Amino acid sequence: QVQLVESGGGLVQAGGSLRLSCAPSGRTFSGYAMAWFRQAPGKEREFVGGITWSGGRTYYTDSVKGRFTISRDNAKSTVYLQMNSLKPEDTGVYYCAASFTVVGGPRDGKDFGSWGQGTQVTVSS
Repeated sequence: QVQLVESGGGLVQAGGSLRLSCAPSGRTFSGYAMAWFRQAPGKEREFVGGITWSGGRTYYTDSVKGRFTISRDNAKSTVYLQMNSLKPEDTGVYYCAASFTVVGGPRDGKDFGSWGQGTQVTVSS
């Protein structure tokens, strides 16, 4: 199974920025898509944004459009989540995930077979 490692979480004031990174450990990515999810305390995990690996198409949930940007580094098989204009409601544990079965831009967590351990993002008001 692919091991994913996230980094870049932390504490930031509202309006600030963070950049999260996600990469397979010890191997290159060979799936169809990578994505970011987040889970706030007491809430279900939700899709944030994703990127198709072959075409590099990015897609996002409405609440982060215009604020979050996903990019990739093919040489490192690394995906980045640049988060700008952060809001307190962005607080949560952020997970990266890889899909090996869906090619069209998956958003459902059930379509992702590998997950990282998560990194905490806390946005203070």
